Amino acid sequence: MSQAMKFLWVVLLITIHIFTLKNTYLLAQVQVGAEQMHLYLPLLKGRRVAMLVNHTSMVGKRHLVDTLRSLKIDIQKIFVPEHGFRGKADAGEVIKDTIDFQTSIPLISLYDKHKKPTAKHLENVDVVLYDIQDVGVRFYTYISSMHYLMEACAEHNKKLIILDRPNPNASYIDGCVLDMKFQSFVGMHPIPIVYGLTYGELALMIKGEKWLSTSHTIDLIVIPVRNYTHRTRYELPVKPSPNLPNALAIALYPSLCLFEGTAISVGRGTQTPFQIAGAPQKQLGKFTFTPQSIAGMSKKPMYENEVCYGIDLRKKPIKYEFSLQYLIDFYKKYQPKEKFFNKYFDTLAGTDQLRKQIEAAMSEKQIRKSWEGALKNYKLIRQKYLLYPD
Repeated sequence: MSQAMKFLWVVLLITIHIFTLKNTYLLAQVQVGAEQMHLYLPLLKGRRVAMLVNHTSMVGKRHLVDTLRSLKIDIQKIFVPEHGFRGKADAGEVIKDTIDFQTSIPLISLYDKHKKPTAKHLENVDVVLYDIQDVGVRFYTYISSMHYLMEACAEHNKKLIILDRPNPNASYIDGCVLDMKFQSFVGMHPIPIVYGLTYGELALMIKGEKWLSTSHTIDLIVIPVRNYTHRTRYELPVKPSPNLPNALAIALYPSLCLFEGTAISVGRGTQTPFQIAGAPQKQLGKFTFTPQSIAGMSKKPMYENEVCYGIDLRKKPIKYEFSLQYLIDFYKKYQPKEKFFNKYFDTLAGTDQLRKQIEAAMSEKQIRKSWEGALKNYKLIRQKYLLYPD
């Protein structure tokens, strides 16, 4: 190797080292809202507190509930979203009211007959805390629980403090904007599939755009993340739900979750959900997997004990992007076509247009063209509520 080549290699290695150190430093400096206790503890002391939290609500290696109890904060009750307080319930599994076995604090389900706290739930509460790690995708239901909590706090004159956390999918905005005719618990706001906001910013948007179905004004405080931008690399320290076990699954989730409204399995019932996809039809791909019931992840998954054929994305580089190509490719191969989509797909997509466009054999480029106007309008609205630079 020539001296010139050796010099170039040394420069390259130094550059890579500096880049790695820089990103490690930035990651180390990120401080989530819950960690900045000096900003919200004075608002809790001497008051009766309720919390909407789950297994992701950590302050370092300790749960926020345990941290606050050690500081003598009076926690009256914990509201519980999908997947439960400990994060072990399967997707869609009904959560029941109970008592937490570790703290003896009442757990009030917001994923059963009540999606919104009632007046009785809030009658002995002065202030409510929200702190749940999200992934920045419209159909991930934690933000729907946040919406109903905001509505209840507004209606019953309770202060709501949102402790913000990074959004791993915040670096881009993509997908069709929800048509409000398709509003549901997996899509409550006229936002794209990937909306490019933390849940704290989204809460400000919900308040500012008057999306709460109440005339009352909410007393809302957002404790922002420190040293964070929408492009800051942040790998979640705790998996946000049972079937999003790693960064790759979280990056692929916006694209693959649409399969939940089709005849295609996204690998629930395996150890690598949202990283593989397929169904019991050999023409769908050479890769095979067999879903099985897994405690704490998937009970009676789609195609349980059947061999599925499809794609394996486990070696795909982590890239935060939204793609329709997986959906389009599987639709082309699946037989019979009329059984590919189910009734849930339009609800999940937030529109019936996407299904009709795929059935009409439109290309991804053509479909994306149809989103441009709505995305442009959304981005203008979004600018008003940013707490962090892009």
